[in-house]
Amino acid sequence: MLHLRLITPAGLTDAVVRLVERTTGATHLVVLPGAAHSPAGDVVLCDVAREAGDQLLSELRELGLDETGSIAVENIDLSLSRHADKAEEEAPGEGADAVLWEHLTDVTHEESTLSVTYLVFLTIATMIAACGVVLDNAILIVGAMAVGPEFGPLAGFCTGLVQRTPRLALRSLTALLVGFAVALVVTAGFAWFMDGVGLFSRLQLDAKRPNTNFIYQPDAFSFVVAVLAGAAGTLSLTSAKSSALVGVAISVTTVPAAANAAVAFTYTEYRQAWGSTEQLLLNLLGIVLAGTLTLLAQKYFWARQRQGRSSD
Repeated sequence: MLHLRLITPAGLTDAVVRLVERTTGATHLVVLPGAAHSPAGDVVLCDVAREAGDQLLSELRELGLDETGSIAVENIDLSLSRHADKAEEEAPGEGADAVLWEHLTDVTHEESTLSVTYLVFLTIATMIAACGVVLDNAILIVGAMAVGPEFGPLAGFCTGLVQRTPRLALRSLTALLVGFAVALVVTAGFAWFMDGVGLFSRLQLDAKRPNTNFIYQPDAFSFVVAVLAGAAGTLSLTSAKSSALVGVAISVTTVPAAANAAVAFTYTEYRQAWGSTEQLLLNLLGIVLAGTLTLLAQKYFWARQRQGRSSD
């Protein structure tokens, strides 16, 4: 269930209440006249089944409530109510399959912002991966994958394409390109420093490295895994199962590939640098393709389900 707190201008309250009342899956309606002071107006509270939430939010925005008042949404972890159980039963579809497009857009907008924190996380992840590739240490590679924040901009780019919001897509693409560019440059400097103090060497990079040589040797499986990870990551965002993102993060070789490219370029090992770059681009392409197709499929099937429910 979702809990909505709405601040409505006095002249719009009746329309909002009628909208909530006729929404299948909404319950626990409370109206507090004149309770809001900034902005001034009434406060309307209600609970709605997750699968009915996106339609209600869209209709509230059509009323202009996001401009004249306020719409706040939060998840309800526990609701002990017969009315809530009935609302969930009556709502179309399953809550786990529902997509809150407004929430998804907001989350990906925040995650795809080119911030100092984002750059620091991506750079640190790439430097950890650099240590992993030089030492041929798979544990460090996995750790770097988990630290990397690059899935946020990738998801934001997919959402921007599907929702036709060019600003979100451009913001996400900028964060992705600038983030990796900064991480590559800093990691190259880090590798040069580590070589200067005797902790990195060309011999380590040129060794067989059985645990990490896949990073600069892309193949068909690289693309297949990226596609599967992109679909799983997108589903984890839309279904609010964020714990699955950890598994996605450690299944694609984006950050390690960037790290290997930076270290290889420092030692003028251009064959490895190019192979790592291919691996990086292949993974990014697979994630974007799978994420976009997953969102399009969800949008299509959920619209069909709504239509079927309306015809009943």
